[in-house]
Amino acid sequence: MESLAQLELLCEKLYNSRDSAERAHAESTLKCFSENSDYISQCQYILDNASTPYALMLASSSLLNQVNDRSLSLQLRLDIRNYVINYLATRGPKLQTFVIKSLIQLVCRITKFGWFDDDKFRDIVKEAADFLSLASQDHYFIGLKILYHLVGEMNQANAMPLTLHRKIACSFKDQFLLQIFQISLTSLHQLKSEVPDDFRRDPLSLALRCLSYDFVGCPVDESSEEFGTVQLPASWRPLLQDPSTVQIFFDYYKVNDTCVSKEALECLVRLASVRRSIFVEDPARTQFLSHLMSGTKEILQTGQGLADHGNYHEFCRLLGRFKVNFQLSELLSIEFYGEWIGLVAEFTTKSLLSWQWASNSVYYLLSLWSRLVTSVPYLKGDTPSMLDETVLVSNEMMELLSISVEEASFANDSSDDTLDNVDVLQEQLESLPYLCRFQYQNSSIYIINIMEPLLQAYTERSRLPAPGDANELSVIEGQLTWLVHIIAAVLKIRQTIGCSQESQELIDAELAARVLQLINVTDTGVHAQQLYARLSELLGLNDHLVLLNVIVGKIATNLKCYAECEDVIDHTLSLFLELASGYMTGKLLLKLESTKFIIANHSRETFPFLEEYRCARSRTTFYYILGCLVFMEDTPVKFRSFMEPLLQVAVNLEATADAAFRTDVVKYAFIGLMRDLRGIAMATNSRRTYGLLFDWLYPSRMPLLLKAISLCADEPEVTTPLLKFMCEFVLNKAQRLTFDSSSPNGILLFREVSKLIVAYGSRILLLPNGTDIYGSKYKGIWISLAVLSRALCGNYVNFGVFELYGDRALADALDISLKMSLSVPLSDILAFKKLSKAFYGYIEVLFSNHITFVLNLDTNTFVHIVSTLESGLKGLDTGISTQCASAIDSLAAFYFNNITAADGPPSPAALNLARHIGEFPTLFPQILKTLFEIIIFEDAGNQWSLSRPILSLIMLSEQMFSNLRAQILASQPVDQQQRLSQCFDKLMADVARNLEPKNRDKFTQNLTTFRHDFRLSLWTSAQYCRYAMGIGGSQSSHY
Repeated sequence: MESLAQLELLCEKLYNSRDSAERAHAESTLKCFSENSDYISQCQYILDNASTPYALMLASSSLLNQVNDRSLSLQLRLDIRNYVINYLATRGPKLQTFVIKSLIQLVCRITKFGWFDDDKFRDIVKEAADFLSLASQDHYFIGLKILYHLVGEMNQANAMPLTLHRKIACSFKDQFLLQIFQISLTSLHQLKSEVPDDFRRDPLSLALRCLSYDFVGCPVDESSEEFGTVQLPASWRPLLQDPSTVQIFFDYYKVNDTCVSKEALECLVRLASVRRSIFVEDPARTQFLSHLMSGTKEILQTGQGLADHGNYHEFCRLLGRFKVNFQLSELLSIEFYGEWIGLVAEFTTKSLLSWQWASNSVYYLLSLWSRLVTSVPYLKGDTPSMLDETVLVSNEMMELLSISVEEASFANDSSDDTLDNVDVLQEQLESLPYLCRFQYQNSSIYIINIMEPLLQAYTERSRLPAPGDANELSVIEGQLTWLVHIIAAVLKIRQTIGCSQESQELIDAELAARVLQLINVTDTGVHAQQLYARLSELLGLNDHLVLLNVIVGKIATNLKCYAECEDVIDHTLSLFLELASGYMTGKLLLKLESTKFIIANHSRETFPFLEEYRCARSRTTFYYILGCLVFMEDTPVKFRSFMEPLLQVAVNLEATADAAFRTDVVKYAFIGLMRDLRGIAMATNSRRTYGLLFDWLYPSRMPLLLKAISLCADEPEVTTPLLKFMCEFVLNKAQRLTFDSSSPNGILLFREVSKLIVAYGSRILLLPNGTDIYGSKYKGIWISLAVLSRALCGNYVNFGVFELYGDRALADALDISLKMSLSVPLSDILAFKKLSKAFYGYIEVLFSNHITFVLNLDTNTFVHIVSTLESGLKGLDTGISTQCASAIDSLAAFYFNNITAADGPPSPAALNLARHIGEFPTLFPQILKTLFEIIIFEDAGNQWSLSRPILSLIMLSEQMFSNLRAQILASQPVDQQQRLSQCFDKLMADVARNLEPKNRDKFTQNLTTFRHDFRLSLWTSAQYCRYAMGIGGSQSSHY
């Protein structure tokens, strides 16, 4: 920079210019301040001497970026911190707000990153308090802002490991958070009447941030109504028991500034959500509740501030928390409960009548009332709840829903239709059933009175020869649909209050009758009248369900009677699968008696084809279909009932002696069970459905699988169905294998996989090679490799746990799987397509996720594996070539990151890799040469994938790339060498010495251009074939 004035001008352009090119130029010129630590002193110079806020902002943000890299020395970070604190103290009041904020963020970020490095970093709370003690009002608010941003910084992970973040956050919480909250309360009292409304927001925001702190490692989800209980530590108890704590926030709510009043209510919502156990004695909790109810009662009486939408919403949230965190008996114990509940009922009624103004807030009120009425049966004593007199909101709610449906029916955009939004639909219907049940007689009459005219109008419309006004019909259908949803929600629950059980059953029947009447109308409606009229004349089929029932009946007949005809079974199952694959058709199938019969009677006695060995493959399809149908309902009870026949088979097999397990009857029973379970596993496409099958299998049934594979390892007809089932079972498709964070199921599943793989591999390796080596050994080996690959890359197991706790499951599985892989000659691997895919997929996973295991192998084994990757690159299968390229890229990238570009001492794995390469120095050059041959001579469809390992290998050693380049150029005529040399120059143009994604993408683009220009030069010089013979030699024989 020639002068500070030029820099200030550039900063002005950077932050204010509307010209994107001008901003980009300024950013490019000034980025050195953020990237080079040598410029830190110049940032300080700018802060000391610059006159424009934008230059100050540049210096502050640049220092923040330098700190984020976490590469600065401890002393330098301390110096920056001390300088910024002093700078804020001396010049802070004169700075622009955005500059102050940036400087505070800088000092807070340095504090967090150095929290455990030096105790001086923890002095920031004391130093912020010193700002509060200064006479200047500006210093006072700078101190509050420092504390505000400090709490926020400690509460978010930023760019640091989550474990370290939690340690720092917990340490800060234990040492300083209560002190900061006390400072906020003191400031609230001091500033209550001394400053304008705008200034009162700072201490209030600080208090809110303290109350919103992540106390237990589970951050608050503000998008959820149930944002959780605030787990305040016990040390906060005296503050909560002090009446002034709650009262100060109610006082601030009365401030005219809506931003201040809204934040005051947010603080009260969190105070109302404090864990119950923080109050050791009931009187203390009652007193706390009384203060909350008293404050809300005053707001309900005056209505102050509720005209503002933000205040209204937060107030509804506050009311909703009363029954979430307190019991009905505790509410009743408050002296003015009767007055309070009456005011809440009046407020709720008014809210329902003006629901369009605050539709998102009504939910909290309805949730409060539903929780209140469901608590009545558990109320002890004779104290009246007064809910019978005050729960008069259900009719208003019904009217609200009717109006909303009518308006949604006219919406042009289907996304606005509540009936199409499942989340909104469930939310609105969550509380209504309990309110209806509480006054069931009145509610049911209201529903029926609404539904009867609509049902009559819809019936009349269905009898008309012409459809009539489509919009009017749409409104009627929308209202009827909504009422059906309401009735279904009401009938779904049972509640023992409001009226007797017998009366409730009669009312249930009244409501259900209206829905059944509607079904009759819709089934005999105007749709497809001519079709079903004719079918009725000919066959007596009156509607689509009857017709579908006939089709499914035919399917069942075929499966019963044509067990010996494999083609008929296959075609029948194909038709059944097509019907069951559609969501709507699947739902219709579940309504049919014939379908229910098949699901309830899927035994071999009912369907003899299940016993036919020739139809064994069809069993998987059959159970896949049944699984899809069963999981559409997704109920554990029905699933267990459906699995009962399979459970009996499994129990019988478990009871079978080892000596009898190899008999044909037992083997066929086990084979059938595995095929059936595989079909069911294929049908699990969600976390819940997979969980049902997992719980059914683990741990009870898993010993049977281990027993079978141990006793019948030499019988592929047994092991193949078992391994294929496991291959499907461990596949994490659609993220179905997503267990809870506290669940060990992922680890337990892998341990079972390891047991099976080890049991099978240790036995199959001892068997001699037969005439059908693929059927007897290779097929089982490739399925085993596929099982392990899917388990290794399924992203549901933390594999570090095994080594940490000395569990050999991972090590044993990797060891035996590698032995199985190495037992197959490379020529056989390349000869069998399925074996090739499984082998190279397994190797890719090893190099991507478990490269340390590979590097710890002896040198000869390591070189053999890498050589197989080179062979896979030369194959014709693009998928295998891509897998090999990915594995080579992982290996080369590991070498670059841990050896070539490593900053610290190399790890043991890196030393092993260096030793391997030292003993075979031509390994990487030969692979790079092969990759260039493929790029230049072949029309590879995976050029993008091949470009990745090429760049990684080039980055390993410039000398290696230079030697290959010289070899290629030397094989060309002299008159072409300069042109081809330019192709190589363009290949590395603008390519940096790193493996960042942007750099990789740039190299891929250059490689495409290089390939085109290079091939064009070779063809025009008539040297293409000569070049191939020159550098390819015997390696080019496959082209």
